[in-house]
Amino acid sequence: MWIYQAFCVFVITNLVEILIFYIYLNLNNNKYNIMELFLNTFYFLGDVPAGDDLVGITFWIGTMAMMAASVFFFLNLNAVDAKWRSSILVSGLITFIAAVHYMYMRDAHAAGDSTTIFRYVDWILTVPLMCVEFYLILKAAGATTKHLKVLIWASVAMLVTGYVGEAGLGNAAIWGGLSGAAYFYIVYLIKFGDLAKLAEKAGGAVESAHKTLVLFVLIGWAIYPVGYMVGTGEGMWYEFFTGLVSAENIDLIYNVGDSINKIGFGLVVYNLAVSK
Repeated sequence: MWIYQAFCVFVITNLVEILIFYIYLNLNNNKYNIMELFLNTFYFLGDVPAGDDLVGITFWIGTMAMMAASVFFFLNLNAVDAKWRSSILVSGLITFIAAVHYMYMRDAHAAGDSTTIFRYVDWILTVPLMCVEFYLILKAAGATTKHLKVLIWASVAMLVTGYVGEAGLGNAAIWGGLSGAAYFYIVYLIKFGDLAKLAEKAGGAVESAHKTLVLFVLIGWAIYPVGYMVGTGEGMWYEFFTGLVSAENIDLIYNVGDSINKIGFGLVVYNLAVSK
């Protein structure tokens, strides 16, 4: 409740500040868009990007969406059964960590700098947490810490090898292949391995949620290899990918993927929590 009250005070304070500033500007014959004033006052979102900066706009929207999702998940912690609270907490942490890193990536993009390091730091924290969700929803059905450790190490291997290739620290095709192998191993574990069998054993809403999360990994996560090949394709066998999307729009691909996958993961878990 105190979080909700603090958020309301924050919003009301900013609205009053906007009103005073807007009156001042009008008294001094300065024209200013009140909606832009409102949005820019939330300084953690930064200035609204120019209308022709599509990538910058997705960074800005991504920051706002991730933060809003975090507030939603945290405020609903006590609205679900105790056995699902850890899952909802993890969902909130995933989107909160992403929101913080999106602020840094937004600023790096605005300055014309690379966002790669911030992107991978975000992923190295959030992707293993997304894997934790599989363990948490299947824990009652028999998932063990062994399953959890395998998923986490596979996700870390996927990201570390991906970073080496994308940052230009090694042959992009080789390191990308290693990253892809780790990804497909994760797919095997959740789609055909013990975790799939445990989900079938649990049945009902748990099995349905597990299948939906698997679809996110199969379809939603597939967008990241596309971004990787667009960014590293020059001179490689997959160079034709560079013609599909300009290298400048790699962040656009990643931003859309992040918003769909991270928020979507949390909403699937939340739906499971309120259905039991």
